[in-house]
Amino acid sequence: MEKELVPKNGYEIRFITVSGFHRKQLWKNLKTAVDLAKGNRQADRIIKEFGPDLVIGTGGYVCGPVVRAAHKRGIRTYIHEQNAFPGVTNKLLEKYVDKVFISFPESKRYFKDQSKLVVTGNPIRKSFLICGMNFSREKMSIRPNEFVILCFGGSLGAGRINSTMLYVIETVNSMTDIRLYFITGKNYYGKVMDALKEKDISLNHNINILEYADNIHEYLSSADLVISRAGALTVSEITACGKASILIPSPNVTGNHQYFNAKVVADKGGAIIMEEKDLTDEKLLGTILRLKNNKEALNSMSEASACVGRLDAVDTIYDQLDVD
Repeated sequence: MEKELVPKNGYEIRFITVSGFHRKQLWKNLKTAVDLAKGNRQADRIIKEFGPDLVIGTGGYVCGPVVRAAHKRGIRTYIHEQNAFPGVTNKLLEKYVDKVFISFPESKRYFKDQSKLVVTGNPIRKSFLICGMNFSREKMSIRPNEFVILCFGGSLGAGRINSTMLYVIETVNSMTDIRLYFITGKNYYGKVMDALKEKDISLNHNINILEYADNIHEYLSSADLVISRAGALTVSEITACGKASILIPSPNVTGNHQYFNAKVVADKGGAIIMEEKDLTDEKLLGTILRLKNNKEALNSMSEASACVGRLDAVDTIYDQLDVD
């Protein structure tokens, strides 16, 4: 975008020429403004028709118009922030709500009105809270002396973690005192199995590779060590179960929030952060074997993880709602 000056009949005429890039950006900004206005009208209509007693926003830009519309109509409003590093929407909505529920105390410094803040933790399924290690291991036929590793990267999987785990599998495949459950994600299962075939690796009974697991709570409660991304709910489930973990935050998320989730646990001693840019085959395998061979360190991490975990998030949130 450039300003130009043209003399005409003794006057100076100033105008602005807009490049193709800036025209595209201006159009994008205009479209965003139109969409926002449209969203505000739709949200107001929904609130008016539905007539809720209270509204809870859980983050994401779609919550903005709805929470604001409810606030304008005098309806009690709340927001819940899942991550240690709050999203932009929740920070903007703070002034419109009665209370701000946060999952980690470390989030407090990002909000202005400390009187609205309530540390609740993240609500998780009841199955994670009642599923004991001994029960799950017996159900899954895991011997008491086996060192159980659970690795997963989310429902769709994580390519970088999966490729690094191939190296780990090559080593632990012959270690009968290790049981590995490796959940690849639906997008990567075929690729992982093909890669193992190319390497001519024949899996022993102690290596279990799955595409997906509906009963993830049983795998998690059985584990001695968890290797995973650091999404808010994943971290909450790991710490609720009191598990030592190697957390590999996704670098492809807004505000790098997974790193901050992982840091909450790591700062307490419950996890080891391994950023993807530093992830190597040897480093991951070395960390696994070091923890396997140091029961005291592993137990200390598990205890620290359990101290971070919150088991009463649902009850705490409910108790804080001003329900008549």
